[in-house]
Amino acid sequence: MLARIAALRRIGLICGPGSRREVWTGSRQSDTDNAKPLEDVKILDLTRVLAGPFATMNLGDLGAEVIKVERPGAGDDTRTWGPPFVGKESTYFLSVNRNKKSIAVNMKDPKGVKIIKELAAVCDVFVENYIPGKLSAMGLGYEDIDKIAPHIVYCSITGYGQTGPLSQRAGYDAVASAISGLMNITGPEDGDPVRPGVAMTDLATGLYAYGAIMAGLIQRYKTGKGLFIDCNLLSSQVACLTQVAANYLIGQKEAKRWGTAHGSIVPYQAFKTKDGYLVVGAGNNQQFATMCKILNLPELIDDCKYKTNHLRVQNRKELIKILSARFKEEITNEWLHLFEGSGVPYGPINNMKNVFAEPQVLHNGLIMEMKHPTVGKISVPGPAVRYSKFKMSEARPPPLLGQHTTHILKEALRYDDRTIDELIRTGVVHQHEAE
Repeated sequence: MLARIAALRRIGLICGPGSRREVWTGSRQSDTDNAKPLEDVKILDLTRVLAGPFATMNLGDLGAEVIKVERPGAGDDTRTWGPPFVGKESTYFLSVNRNKKSIAVNMKDPKGVKIIKELAAVCDVFVENYIPGKLSAMGLGYEDIDKIAPHIVYCSITGYGQTGPLSQRAGYDAVASAISGLMNITGPEDGDPVRPGVAMTDLATGLYAYGAIMAGLIQRYKTGKGLFIDCNLLSSQVACLTQVAANYLIGQKEAKRWGTAHGSIVPYQAFKTKDGYLVVGAGNNQQFATMCKILNLPELIDDCKYKTNHLRVQNRKELIKILSARFKEEITNEWLHLFEGSGVPYGPINNMKNVFAEPQVLHNGLIMEMKHPTVGKISVPGPAVRYSKFKMSEARPPPLLGQHTTHILKEALRYDDRTIDELIRTGVVHQHEAE
């Protein structure tokens, strides 16, 4: 391994003391008008399931080269999560793994560990989501990687943090959602706690990790040194409790479930219509007055019980009963027509069919189409953010398991065909064979 790293240093892919790595430096590498901010940044991605893959997918959208490390024969856990499947591919996996290359490496084999270390030496970022200590036992912890790649931005995503009483527990979204309090404040007011419809704790952690990695790259640009980043599900979700947590920490007010309503704003919730639901939010007195006029309930505007938001919160049940009765008298489309242009926030509760027929969703380009090598055309939700000076990377489909193993070993590590064939024969790596 050390001999190969020395060879890589000689060809300029890694730096030794006093030399410069010819990878990402923070300066523009391209003269084109569409240079991506993370062009030439290489991400070594050892994450599985959702939080980590979501983070690295977002980095890939900005031009980073993402090398996804997977177990031979199994791969990312989500490859088997279904139905639904399209062909043999899980739609769950397809949703968060675009713009990545897959290398299948047996990390239980010392030769597999050697490959991971060599890849780390030529990458800018190392991302993993193993239980603390697991990779260190394999020689792939931050201390191990820092010795051979002091430039590395090493991001560890765990359930509960690197240390502490829960640190050795496996972290899954639903459990972290429960422990963090999110599940306690989600669901009907008089009903049981409810898991959010998507894994918001995982997704929030992925976004925190994504931002932290970007900050780590900027820090390295300033200092010339890599660093360790600790992201975890529990901390991410507790941080996202925002005003609900502040209500308790500052005012010792215990949180409760409100269904679709809001604890501090009235009205701000879903109302049942003649044929569906409409969500309306009146965040100030002017919006409340406008809403009352639209509903043909002008008498509520000057009612002493509803003149301020504070009073509306105090008299919530009586007011919501009046509003609910009125909303039930018309179909959703009629209410949409009446609220149009009013300045009052409103919208229907859409199912997936209606979401992806919504004109604004289509206008925002939120359906991303790709041609997958085995199942053909697929569509997934596209990036949420657009930039004025560059376009997002052209979408490459999620990889097949081990699709790029040989390519990565040749291009990134300069392995020859005989060495690669021997690694495949002995099961250290796996290369997907085209069907």
